[in-house]
Amino acid sequence: MELRQLHYFVKVARKQHVTQAAQELHVAQSAVSRQIRLLEEELGVHLFVQKGRNLHLTSVGRLFLDRIEGILTDLERAVIEIHEFSDPEAGEIRIGFPHSVVLNLLPSVVASFKKDHPNVKFRLRQGTYNSLIRDITKGEIDLAFISPFPESHEQVVGEILLTEELFAILPADHILADYNSIRLEQLKDESFVVFSEEYSLRTIVMSACQKAGFIPKIEFEGEETDTVRGLVAAGMGVSLLPEMALTEISMLQPAKVRVTEPRVTRTVGLIRRRGDQLPLVAEVFRRFLIEYFQAKRGGSK
Repeated sequence: MELRQLHYFVKVARKQHVTQAAQELHVAQSAVSRQIRLLEEELGVHLFVQKGRNLHLTSVGRLFLDRIEGILTDLERAVIEIHEFSDPEAGEIRIGFPHSVVLNLLPSVVASFKKDHPNVKFRLRQGTYNSLIRDITKGEIDLAFISPFPESHEQVVGEILLTEELFAILPADHILADYNSIRLEQLKDESFVVFSEEYSLRTIVMSACQKAGFIPKIEFEGEETDTVRGLVAAGMGVSLLPEMALTEISMLQPAKVRVTEPRVTRTVGLIRRRGDQLPLVAEVFRRFLIEYFQAKRGGSK
């Protein structure tokens, strides 16, 4: 069975006429008829039945057409992807991210990259720490921002892009709201608003509180930084959030206070599947991100 035969078969099935199919294929009618006959002989079935001047698919011919059209579509897509894989100025980058990174970081780096690579497309997928690692290892995304960065993992590898400080956030009328800095233990008797268990920021907050000598009393849980920030601003408790989640000004704005004992930080990294070669366009973006954050660290000194 040859690829040419399959293309001829699909064309005849669509046109229901050998002559019209041959004209669109720019080959002789006899060549199309011969390839269809050879295909039927190889399969041992009749794919078409003559009705007047037209050819109609038999029941097995319709079944074969459904399968072959899917195969040819996948083949065409594979050829396109191979070309895009080797072209740094085209193609698509599939990238994942946690919600706490998307607020300011992701839009700014994508916009900066597209200034020099305007034809590159991005497919974005939001996820939790575990789901992002799963999507990377399954090959569903090329790269993922992740926090905290997994220092040692059997299936993913990458680079730390930045280390970010977490601040205490308090209701605006809280007794500590006007302080320049506080010790985390000063919040031991407060109710906390934290992320749900599948989010890594919850683990960071819980670990920091335990290091400060107490287990926080959890009053509310949320799944987005806006929710946590809004609940704190409304007086429902206190929390810790990374600095980039606190840059946006909203109607419900909590007080932001530095924590000095212990100093609470998180790493934000970029991961890819271990042992895999990235599509060239994704590799160009990865190198851009490393240089982008290196320059930001240098500029902040």
